[in-house]
Amino acid sequence: MIEKNQTRSEGQDSMPYIICLVHILEGWIDVQQLEDYLNFINYLLWVFTPLIVLILPYFTIFLLYLTIIFLHIYKRKNVLKEAYSHNLWDGARKTVATVWDGHAAVWHGYEVHGIEKIPEKGPALIIFYHGAIPIDYYYFMARIFIHTGRTCRVVADHFVFKIPGFSLLLDVFCALHGPREKCVEVLKSGHLLAISPGGVREALLSDETYSIIWGDRKGFAQVAIDAKVPIIPMFTQNIREGFRSLGGTRLFRWLYEKFRYPFAPIYGGFPVKLRTYLGDPIPYDPMVTAEELAEKTKNAVQELIDKHQRIPGNIMSALLERFHKKQDIN
Repeated sequence: MIEKNQTRSEGQDSMPYIICLVHILEGWIDVQQLEDYLNFINYLLWVFTPLIVLILPYFTIFLLYLTIIFLHIYKRKNVLKEAYSHNLWDGARKTVATVWDGHAAVWHGYEVHGIEKIPEKGPALIIFYHGAIPIDYYYFMARIFIHTGRTCRVVADHFVFKIPGFSLLLDVFCALHGPREKCVEVLKSGHLLAISPGGVREALLSDETYSIIWGDRKGFAQVAIDAKVPIIPMFTQNIREGFRSLGGTRLFRWLYEKFRYPFAPIYGGFPVKLRTYLGDPIPYDPMVTAEELAEKTKNAVQELIDKHQRIPGNIMSALLERFHKKQDIN
């Protein structure tokens, strides 16, 4: 009985000590309502803990993907070491290309079909359909550089050269704005050159129907004729499902026509299956005019779209394609 009473007494006596401790803390940190303060902290924990619990697994997956990309880079470490021993920028290009190629393999299961149609030596003009973001060209450029050692020059829109911090990137990867004479010079020097005749207009205004928006542009065809090089058509399956643009709405279309800047929001980044297809080269023919060659090239790109792309494009179908083999769309 004595021990029981003593235990009860000790339990009762402990409460005043806790109350005193609370009052001491209130005075020490100058908070009048410490209990309310603690209740507020408890409320924050109650709200944010579920969010943290939901986010942490995805952070782990993110780390796993970073690890996989690192392994892709490590697998090519000897190639990188050799590249840096010859030229600083070649080493940098090889490193960046390896990172992009790793990202392409992990995030999109990226494939290139018809890479053998790219000449091992000598010039060629590659004409491609422009997605909302031409991430497929970045992947293609990286794959070509890794497998052939060749740098594919590209004609970029003028606004890209005005983006802060992009000058070094554009210089290292040999992007140019033009003019036509410069493009001919690059090809006559034996380099590969890529052009998207649709450019920013096609990026913003085209949609999941994959309409080619070239207008009456034929300058690229004249470049091929003047340089006497073949044209290789190129298209990437599901590029519109990876990223989508709101540029087709009336407001953003008007803004682009008024200021010639891509103000339209872009959304996406979905890990859809991406496959780049290269069509048969269109050989140089001195008897073909620029208008005829431009139309012939447009038809060749359209044939790639008709053969390999589901119309209209569907994001869910493009995601599911990660899990089955290549299928041509008839």
